[in-house]
Amino acid sequence: MRTRYVIFPILLGLACQHASALSFAPEEFKASRKLACVLAEQSLGYINETQYGEKTHTLLDGFDDAERDTILAKALGYYDGLMFSVEAAQVDERLETFVASSSCRDSGYQNASVTLSL
Repeated sequence: MRTRYVIFPILLGLACQHASALSFAPEEFKASRKLACVLAEQSLGYINETQYGEKTHTLLDGFDDAERDTILAKALGYYDGLMFSVEAAQVDERLETFVASSSCRDSGYQNASVTLSL
């Protein structure tokens, strides 16, 4: 029985440390939302590896390593949430809807199609 009483405070202490590591400043939250858009764009093939790297680097520039890890974890969590309970055939549709949403339109990253006529 003593083991339970000793382990519980240790686990609670560890949980509190990790919870504070996952708290967000407004800038981190905004960066995670933008990064989720970049992940969706890459999955759909809208951007290539070089563009993905450039956008990711730009988004994470100015954050320290711990903040970058938190931003990436939150972006991946949001991205994974988009795929929750989705059939394989619906993945692209859901990602396209997300990329076209106001969440991604406000991110500064847009896809544009231009047709030139002669």
